[in-house]
Amino acid sequence: MLRANFHTHTTLCDGSSTPEEMARRAALLGFTQLGFSGHMDPDNHMDMNLYRNRIHALQEQYRGKIDILMGIELDTIYNPVYARQVEYTIGSTHFPDVACNRGYESDRPLSVDASPEDLQLLADRYFGGDFYQLARCYYETEAQVYDRLHCTFIGHFDLITKFNDQMHVLDETNPRYTRPAIETMAYLVEEGVPFEINCGAVNRGLKKEFYPNSFFLRALHDMGGEILINSDAHQAELLNGAFDRAVKQAVACGFTHTNILVHGENGAVSWRSLPLDTL
Repeated sequence: MLRANFHTHTTLCDGSSTPEEMARRAALLGFTQLGFSGHMDPDNHMDMNLYRNRIHALQEQYRGKIDILMGIELDTIYNPVYARQVEYTIGSTHFPDVACNRGYESDRPLSVDASPEDLQLLADRYFGGDFYQLARCYYETEAQVYDRLHCTFIGHFDLITKFNDQMHVLDETNPRYTRPAIETMAYLVEEGVPFEINCGAVNRGLKKEFYPNSFFLRALHDMGGEILINSDAHQAELLNGAFDRAVKQAVACGFTHTNILVHGENGAVSWRSLPLDTL
């Protein structure tokens, strides 16, 4: 069983469990590593001093028991300075950069994952209701995530499909959708940045497939990309949610190993490979 998670949200951003509750759950599950990754997005960002103090306290409390890491989930278009204040960064695109298209400033930031209504509004305001044009802009923004943030890994690559199982606005096999996504994936693989298999939407009953979906995950394998598996937990009960299924999916798509982050003897964070057939 996989006993590590690096995409973890708490009450310090948009989660429903405290950092302390997450750590207790990790200990109960026999976790070896737990990475916290509070949001730093245009519409959802933490008090960094409070966050750092709480995670530092947990690192001391669980020293020798669980390797606790302090990260953030940083949006592609948000201030990259926050990446320098933590031990690792998830690079995620929630907000497509609509500056490359005609449109106007919204009275509030519009993300692809807040609600079906916001997704529809994004398509209508900036792309004349064309979701394929919105998807292209999303992946063009996603292609900049490493260059902007120098992130440790990519979060939920195809997040734009979060509500597609209910809205049916994108044919996820249509080349108008897949082509810009594959181009972006190939660019990021060349940058050497791993991709997470994100279980969050599956755990919350919003999607049948993980991010990336099986088509993209097979493409990632064929490109020589690297993976790690995360629950994107917002509550302690889902800290290891769907890990067994994600491991099976990774194997079915050709992967032989996943990766975890660990503190080395000098305190630096580095990658460690785990064979999937041992999980």
